[in-house]
Amino acid sequence: MSENFRGLEEISIRNLGVIESAEIQFRPGLNVLTGETGAGKTMVLTALNLILGGKSDSEKVRTGAERIVASGRFAISDKLLAALDELGAEVEAGSLLISRTVTSDGKSRIHIGGAPTTASRVAEMAADLVEVHAQASSNRLTKPAFIRTTLDAFGKNEGAAAEVAALYAEHQVMAARIAQLRSDQSNREREISRLTEFMKAFNLILPKEGDLSEIESELSRLNSVDELQQAVSASLNFVDGEDFPVTSALVSAKRSLDHVSGKDNILDEIAQRLGDSLYEFQEALGALHRYLSALDADPSRLEYLQERKSAINSMIKKYGEGSDREAAFNELIIRAAESAKRIADLEGGEGRIADLEIDLQKIFERLRRSALALSELRHATALDMQSKITHELHSLAMPHSAIIVELLTKPGLSIADYSAHGLDDVALLFTSHEGAAPGAITKVASGGELSRVMLAIEVVLAAVNPVATYIFDEVDSGVGGKAAVEVGRRLRLLAQEAQVIVVTHLAQVAVWADHHLVVRKSEGGMVSISDVIPLDDAERSVEIARMLSGQEESTTAREHARELLEMVHESVIS
Repeated sequence: MSENFRGLEEISIRNLGVIESAEIQFRPGLNVLTGETGAGKTMVLTALNLILGGKSDSEKVRTGAERIVASGRFAISDKLLAALDELGAEVEAGSLLISRTVTSDGKSRIHIGGAPTTASRVAEMAADLVEVHAQASSNRLTKPAFIRTTLDAFGKNEGAAAEVAALYAEHQVMAARIAQLRSDQSNREREISRLTEFMKAFNLILPKEGDLSEIESELSRLNSVDELQQAVSASLNFVDGEDFPVTSALVSAKRSLDHVSGKDNILDEIAQRLGDSLYEFQEALGALHRYLSALDADPSRLEYLQERKSAINSMIKKYGEGSDREAAFNELIIRAAESAKRIADLEGGEGRIADLEIDLQKIFERLRRSALALSELRHATALDMQSKITHELHSLAMPHSAIIVELLTKPGLSIADYSAHGLDDVALLFTSHEGAAPGAITKVASGGELSRVMLAIEVVLAAVNPVATYIFDEVDSGVGGKAAVEVGRRLRLLAQEAQVIVVTHLAQVAVWADHHLVVRKSEGGMVSISDVIPLDDAERSVEIARMLSGQEESTTAREHARELLEMVHESVIS
């Protein structure tokens, strides 16, 4: 596979429904899964749901077996590595293994990268791995926060949104500062006294970040001067004494090789390495001499550092918080900077509060202007986005359907109207025919419409809403003929942006596959490893003919299959 590929590489299934044992390899592009009714195609999606942290069901354990075992291997992006590292998960060559077992008595276990975890934790990360579209499936496109983020990405409004978020945060900090100052006015003198006492103790020492480690390092050296002098002197005697003239020996060796320079490339390389070593040796030798010259017991410096370390430790003990000495020390430095500001605020009294409230109002006005400008951008983007998605719906045999990107914008007269995301509440609504009231997609769209609605949305948003793998089940429900061809065409278009896996019964969809797999049942009704087969071109033609007529040997069906495959080939070339 390509080094840049991100998506599902393979899944392994044991004892799930009709599947006794199956291992399925997936590839970049459009992967299509076909087979006779009851052959276990949907069990593949059930397995994937388990792998990605979905609800387990012990009734799915194959009769006579003790447990379901399902695992999936994913090629992942670097942005997931930090979260996986926190879990102790191992990633090998960019691939992550997630495995799940469900016993017949309902017990479930899940591992990610070999580390045990919870299904809910895996489900959180699954949003970046796979997007499943099927009847009754939950979907991130129904979540307001995600819709808002996607809308901003579609309209390239992220910069305006970030500005609003920054101003809102600035307003929150200033408002909290004023509230704290008002609260402290009742015990103003006591608070000033407390802060002044701390600042006086701090200013006597004036510690800075890194002081503790530097002091302890220097103390260690000063307390070991005699030992260090002996070690360095002995080292110099070994390499630079009269009895062991190492430098002279190396220089002579290098000079001897220089006499034959250019006569043998191999020897020239060795001579070069010897010369480099000589240079580094002379540098190290000089550094040792300089170190020895500078090494001084300096009792007064030792005493000063000991006193300073003691003073810092006393300050940490009195004012610091927590058991981590270094962290408590760094927190005191931060607190000192804040305390100076707090003293100025408190000494300013009501006048200081009035000045800060003027500043707060200025921040609010900037926030209001930015949020209203962002809302205007979002309204324009919403019209463009819903128009493009609705156009896709019409091409998918839903001529009277429409998507509405609904924005409810608050007036913005008080800070209560705002959030870090501005003034807008965003929702994605759907209506199946003219005159029908729009509603939430999962509530208004029928089971047969839902996957096609999601396909239309994903095709339009794919460039700004990247997911490694999209999976569609029943996307062909209720369509046929030309509409089915358009479904396949759009799946192929989406597969240019990400990996797409489709379970389908329609030949008009299957012909668009980059990688075609067929699931077959054995005579006993079970699916084993040998029954999930990747098809070559000739085998695909036979499978497409079977899907068209139910008969692999039908001459008419085979001719129709050939025409469909040629149509796709010509479409891809053009």
